[in-house]
Amino acid sequence: MLGALTLALPVWVQAQAPIVIKFSHVVAPDTPKGKGAQRFKELVEQRSAGKVKVEVYPNSQLYKDKEELEALQLGAVQMLAPSLAKFGPLGVKDFEVFDLPFIFKDTAAFRAVTEGPVGADLFKKLEPKGIQGLAYWDNGATHMSANKPLRGVADFKGLKMRIQSSKVLDAQMRGLGAIPQVMAFSELYQALQSGVVDGTESTPSNYYTQRIFEVQKHITLSGHGHLGYAVIVNKKFWDGLPADVRGMLEVAMRESSTFANAIAQTENAVALDKIKASGKTTIYALTDAEANQWKKALMPVHKEMESRVGKATIAAVYKAAGFVAPK
Repeated sequence: MLGALTLALPVWVQAQAPIVIKFSHVVAPDTPKGKGAQRFKELVEQRSAGKVKVEVYPNSQLYKDKEELEALQLGAVQMLAPSLAKFGPLGVKDFEVFDLPFIFKDTAAFRAVTEGPVGADLFKKLEPKGIQGLAYWDNGATHMSANKPLRGVADFKGLKMRIQSSKVLDAQMRGLGAIPQVMAFSELYQALQSGVVDGTESTPSNYYTQRIFEVQKHITLSGHGHLGYAVIVNKKFWDGLPADVRGMLEVAMRESSTFANAIAQTENAVALDKIKASGKTTIYALTDAEANQWKKALMPVHKEMESRVGKATIAAVYKAAGFVAPK
């Protein structure tokens, strides 16, 4: 009877050595991305009866921002969830469309892009680089912070603002009169604490879990950007998996993505409340007039980046997201 049961199991379950997936990311475990990665691990290990092992490495334990994509391409790790800004240096500049300021009016607009044909087409552009796109994860609107109030555009003049490696974000900060500084996320807290940079942009969950609010006196709820991640896997590794393993992983990824995206809004709201309760940071919401001033200052970035990101890509995102330029 036991022998018959063994024969009924898929070949990959019978194999003795487990298939190992190293899943590396740069944020804390108690963020939407961190929790999504953990949910994926739990689902996979449960459904494979431990024959597929997912090792999650948060907080840049294995690789920093700049190193992780190369590590994935080399096969040193199998899975990542980098922010969408990270693909420009690989030569897939279309992804920098997600960095265009004020392009997404809300979460629904962002999801309309990532969960539709535009998101699927963008993933196809990664395949020649040896990367397979699996899912888009959402972490909500990004806001600006500094050790001085940021209300009008003039308040940015001369400030050193940390950004991810993105030419669009570089142009965004310059459009506000700030000096962009590319820096690994893992180095940000110390850089803010020591004054190497004056401010940054991020989501409330990242401000809170990385304790950035402790070294920033002011956060402006600008909602100028939207932070999304691409869950990606080494294509050679993925294509080499047995079909039934891949199918199981795809289902687990879909369920993990639904979970991660569902908690993002709540996690950010809770984090913002905790930051307010700490009394260490003043939270300011832009008035409509102030927000419009920011938008008008930053709209030239959209035009400026057409030659880099691609006019057709920008147009496709405008249409899917229902973007309307400020008057």
